Formats: sequence, C-alpha cells, structure tokens
Amino acid sequence: MKKILVTGGLGQIGTELIMTLRGVYGNENVIASSIEPDCPDFIRETGVYESVDVLDAKKLGEVCRKHDINQIVHLAAILSAVGESKPQLAYDINMNGLFNVLEVARETGSGVFTPSSIAAFGPSTPKDMTPQDTVQRPTTMYGVTKVAGELLCDYYHQRYGVDTRGVRFPGLISYKALPGGGTTDYAVHIYYEAIKNRKYTSYIAQGTKMDMMYMPDAIKSILDLMEADPSKLIHRNAFNIAAMSFAPEDLAVEIMKHIPDFRLDYAVDPVRQEIADSWPNSLDDSTARAEWGWKPEYDIAKMTADMLEKLAEKLGKTYK
Repeated sequence: MKKILVTGGLGQIGTELIMTLRGVYGNENVIASSIEPDCPDFIRETGVYESVDVLDAKKLGEVCRKHDINQIVHLAAILSAVGESKPQLAYDINMNGLFNVLEVARETGSGVFTPSSIAAFGPSTPKDMTPQDTVQRPTTMYGVTKVAGELLCDYYHQRYGVDTRGVRFPGLISYKALPGGGTTDYAVHIYYEAIKNRKYTSYIAQGTKMDMMYMPDAIKSILDLMEADPSKLIHRNAFNIAAMSFAPEDLAVEIMKHIPDFRLDYAVDPVRQEIADSWPNSLDDSTARAEWGWKPEYDIAKMTADMLEKLAEKLGKTYK
C-alpha cells in the first residue's frame, strides 16, 4: 500500500488531489503538508496534516520517516506570473525544494511524482502540436526551473534508481480552489465573473490559444501515471498531456451558451501576455497515450457546463 506525502498540499491542485488520494488509498495513508501552520477543516478532519517547508530538508526527512512514506507527490512551487515578479524566490523554492524532495526520496526509497508545465517550452519551440521531445528554451524563471526539474528528476532515476514520474500540465481550471498566480488563471476567473457580474475583462489578448485542462482530468493523470507499469515508461519526466486548447473568446462563446448576456472585453497585461505568447498553442500527447493510456474526459463544452453549475452552487447564485 502506498503511503503518500503531498507537499504544497493547500494549493489549487493539492486541495483536490489530497481528498481524491484519501478516497483511493485510505485517509490514514495520505499525509497532507504545506508551509502553512494550519489547514482547512476538511483536510484536518479526514487525515494527518504536517506543516513542512520544503526548503527544510531535515524536517522533510523527519516527516517522511515518521509516517513511513514511500511516495511523495511534490506540488510546492512558485508559479509563472508570481515567479516573474519574484524570480529569486521562484528559483529557491522550485529548485532547492525539489532537490530536497529527491534527496529524501533517495534516502528513504520513495517514489516521486512532480509536475512540470507547458512553461518548460519557449518561443523557439514548435507552437502547434508541440512534440514530446523538442527544443526547450523557456524565457521565464518558472519555465527554467521546470526544465531543470525535469532533468534533475531524470538524473535521480538514472543515477540512483528513484522512481520519478511527471507530466507537463497545461493551464488548470477548477471551481474548488482559486489558482495561485499563473498565466492561465484567467480561465478560472472568467467563470466567477460570468456568474457574479455577467462580464469579464481578460488580461490575455484575443486570439491567444493555450492548452487547458479541467481539474478532474489533471487529478486523473496523476493517479494514472503513479499506477502505470514502470516497464512501459520510456519517458518519465515529463509527459505532455492535453485535453483542450482555446483562446479567451472561445471560452466566452461556450459561456454564452449558458449565460447569453455575458460579455468579454480586454485589458491586456504585458507581462502575462509575453509569457503566454512564449508557450505552445497545443501539445501532442500521443506519447502519454501510448506509454500509459492517457485519455482526458472533458472538453471545453463539458467543462463549462460543469464549472458553471458547481461554481454557482458554491457561490450561492443562479446564472440561468
């Protein structure tokens, strides 16, 4: 049975992943952790929570040994937009935090799952159907740390036999937790504003396509890859995965099928737009499909219908 530690567990992915993992592996076998001293009630009441700074290698190791951890899901990171405003902090947490996790995994014999990102690509990468193996020359600190992280995880697998695995996440969309400072965050905020105000001002320009994914598919990808037969994994760190690619106006069209008077306008943020322009329009995920059977369940229409329904219930509002 897996005994799993989730770092960065109070972020957009972690808050949903922890509860899913507890449902699959048992509450007692999934330890939630974050730098925060406390956690939401639903996490504390269903299992163990540990306050852990991933930059504190000693404490990280102590927690892993205390709970007999054999699998670390490492989510603690500074994301793209915040990373550009605080590049030194982004490097410290994203690189040194990952190094500490890999060292603890080497010492304890644990596996490591850590996500990479579409930010690992750059302006010189093919924009459409970006291949699994291609040039990676990102122009953001976040992207630099993601490329380096992929290589570092490969090194620990090849040099020490650590079972490292990861995916390159596109922008992630969820109604349960707000995103944490990424370039694709508009694709979450637009739903909130559609329900609350029937309008949204996008900081990403019209026509800017980016790969996106609904959170249930992101969570599914983590579980599927963690359970994949290692003998079939030619690649490990990290797999392209894809579900849908759209620009802000495409999302607005879907929202207007449910909220006809919704309106979208633009006030482009130059920093986030420059980041978005450096990323792929769409990813080729055929390698993930071939090596471990990746297949998303949500497209833009199915996601929009579910997001609006669930978010309206969460906000206590109606939109029809």
